[in-house]
Amino acid sequence: MTTIYHSKFKGITKWKALLFILFFSLTSCDSFVEVDLPNSQLTGPTVFKERATADAAMGHVYANIRDQGLLSGTSFGLSCNLGAYADELDFYGDTSYSTLYFYNNNLLPSNTAVGNYWNTAYNQIYAANAIYEGIQTSTTLSSSDSNNLKGEALFVRGLLHFYLANLYGNIPYVTTTDYRVNSTVSRLSISEVYKRIQADLEQAVLLLPDNYFTSGRARPNKSAANALLARCYLYSGSWAEAANAASTVLNQTNLYQTEPNLEKVFLNECTETIWQLPPAAEGRNTDEAATFTLFSGPPLTFALSDSFMEAFSPNDLRRTFWIGEVTNGSHTWFYPRKYKQTTVAATASEYAIVLRLPEQYLIRAEARVHQEDLIGAKEDLNQVRQRAGIGETTALSKQQLLEAILLERRLELFTEYGHRFFDLKRNGKLDAVLSTIKIGWNSNDSLLPIPESELSVNPNLLPQNPGY
Repeated sequence: MTTIYHSKFKGITKWKALLFILFFSLTSCDSFVEVDLPNSQLTGPTVFKERATADAAMGHVYANIRDQGLLSGTSFGLSCNLGAYADELDFYGDTSYSTLYFYNNNLLPSNTAVGNYWNTAYNQIYAANAIYEGIQTSTTLSSSDSNNLKGEALFVRGLLHFYLANLYGNIPYVTTTDYRVNSTVSRLSISEVYKRIQADLEQAVLLLPDNYFTSGRARPNKSAANALLARCYLYSGSWAEAANAASTVLNQTNLYQTEPNLEKVFLNECTETIWQLPPAAEGRNTDEAATFTLFSGPPLTFALSDSFMEAFSPNDLRRTFWIGEVTNGSHTWFYPRKYKQTTVAATASEYAIVLRLPEQYLIRAEARVHQEDLIGAKEDLNQVRQRAGIGETTALSKQQLLEAILLERRLELFTEYGHRFFDLKRNGKLDAVLSTIKIGWNSNDSLLPIPESELSVNPNLLPQNPGY
């Protein structure tokens, strides 16, 4: 095993390793309703008898999240597709890329990417549920190991349902591996989905440790669960809860500090990182770097849009350190350069960061505005602005501060798993912004269609989202 997640696999017998591979190969079905867990190896005690095998099983879930679906750093992940669906990226590729259909606002229920996001995410949820159920029945793991792994499984389940809900709207919340239940599951309202996400994450907070129990911040701890919880509370308009959850993370100054050097923010040892995904093998770096880096122009796939580049003030250091450029002599194109390492080295210097500290300042700033704490909101906003070299905000009123925070989120979190699209959507600005740059855009396009293959096997998922 070469992946960093499997470093604890040493000493496990060959037959157990094969069992572990079997465990996850059987969860890689095309739909989360297609596979039942037989009463054999998958539900037996072997995988969950020892910490090493159970740990490796959980690590495989993270590896799958890194490599496939929503949070992949490849051209098929949300960073690319939602960046092009919103106003961050221009796309220059052809029909071999799913991004073209996002960029041209031409998504259909039969679209491969639409189905892939749904099925891959639910497969990953299925695997997390299998681990949770396996840990529940284990009689040999210590209570500490059991709690850690159950907390991680709940964290993953909440994380993936969060993205699914924000992409598809009303969705099923899947908490079991029983195909008889999953094959007839129905969609829940967004508000009910958020309640269940928050319940899972609140339980994860209780189960996970304060400190990281592996190196590299590659496995979520209590702060990671609180950071995601803060985001969920913000999206659901629970302002006090959002501010409190973000404060819980920001107060962990023994673990997290603002990195003043923007060149170091996306290195794997940055003190701002809350949770990140290591590369598949030692010496490799992120798929994001390989996906976004331009070596010559014109681009073959992606470049940052003119409207995005125009949003920066002249002295913004993020423009200097996080954006690269290429030219063919007559035209210049800009590209995301948060991750810079595109070659294999002796050791990996960059991991794919999913949760990081500045988002927590911006979450708390926005929540504080809605609580009428404008002074506190400005203090949080200025934490991010001053690190970027642009000084304190001049916003004074509540509305001005909300606009300033939205802009700061745009400039700070660009091409990081769809923040811009989701921010426009939850602030009611999606139609106003995208109708001016996309032909045929309408309010129904705020949701992806439910994959037609899923509707055909489970009528309880009907009706299809409006407009499709």
